[in-house]
Amino acid sequence: MKVESLEIVTHGGVKRFDVEVADTPRSREKGLMFRRSLAADHGMLFDFKTPQEVAFWMKNTLIPLDMVFISADGRIVSIAANAQPLSEVPIPSGGDVLGVLELRGGRAAEIGARPGDRVHERIFHP
Repeated sequence: MKVESLEIVTHGGVKRFDVEVADTPRSREKGLMFRRSLAADHGMLFDFKTPQEVAFWMKNTLIPLDMVFISADGRIVSIAANAQPLSEVPIPSGGDVLGVLELRGGRAAEIGARPGDRVHERIFHP
């Protein structure tokens, strides 16, 4: 899976991440399943190609994750913090999104990310 750079611009500054890009049906389906750890400066970016409402679940995901739901223009729509490992409860995006960024659980709060903040990555076009 290809790795790219991504930046989240918050009121406190810019935080950079190296993200694996899940941009095929198979890679989006697998996501971060079965991983036992995720570094603080790493994540996975799900590219849905067209804006749409999505819902994620944590089936077969062993670590808590933050899900950052991002619109086509790179604006954070919503954040689901510390999603419970192994849960099959759907976590909705709360609106149309082009991408979803998964980070280590609690990381979004650590960097001060919140709805309205901007994400810079090649798939988003302000």
